[in-house]
Formats: sequence, structure tokens, C-alpha cells
Amino acid sequence: MITKNIGTTDRVIRFLIAVALFVFAYLHASWILFLFGLFTLFEAVFSWCILYQILGKSSCPIDKK
Repeated sequence: MITKNIGTTDRVIRFLIAVALFVFAYLHASWILFLFGLFTLFEAVFSWCILYQILGKSSCPIDKK
């Protein structure tokens, strides 16, 4: 199960980065940028980051009990 580890500010930033990656992918016809954009969008939508999970970091304000 995916545990949320990204707060609202990080989600908004990741969403904006995803949009920028989609624009660049379209302008440069790059599938790689498109895939990075999809992954970044996934992180923003599900409030979960694989790197944060590995490092044990969390910017989410939810208390872990």
C-alpha cells in the first residue's frame, strides 16, 4: 500500500513540473520527457514519492500512528 509522504506544497510544485514536462515533450516530440511528466503527475496525484519513501522522509502533515 502506498503511504502518503508528500504535502500540499510539494504536490503543487510537482504538478507544475509535470505540466512543464508535458509542454516540452510536445514541443520537442520527446517520449522520454512525456514519461517523466507522467511519473511526476503520478507522484502529485497520489501524494507519494519513491525517493522520499527510500530516504524515510515525509513532507505530509498527516500524523503516523
